[in-house]
Amino acid sequence: MTSDTENHPEKLEDSLIAMVIEGWRFSRTFTRLVGKLDAGENARYINQVRYFQKKLEENLAAGGLKLVNVEGQVFDSGMAASPLNIGDFEPDDVLVVDQMIEPIIMGKNGLRKQGTVMLRKEQL
Repeated sequence: MTSDTENHPEKLEDSLIAMVIEGWRFSRTFTRLVGKLDAGENARYINQVRYFQKKLEENLAAGGLKLVNVEGQVFDSGMAASPLNIGDFEPDDVLVVDQMIEPIIMGKNGLRKQGTVMLRKEQL
């Protein structure tokens, strides 16, 4: 008997992407929490989350995919990310990606999953 994902590799890829995104979200939440610990405890847990993030990226790469984070970059309407707060700004404002809500996932043949971002006005 074959599984549904064996007959439909795109479902397997979709599942991999979904798991990586959830792991990415969890690691970011965990990193914020660890930042509230004292310095001695903080270092140990930060190393653990870095290892987890590395494993996420390695497993994604094994599936021919790559996670893209555009935090800190100047926002361009051609980015593979939807801004949640674009309506908060004027058309001539220079905007920067302040926070990734969901990462961009790229594959061998281009975009596999569009990201979601929060923007801020660039401070000149």
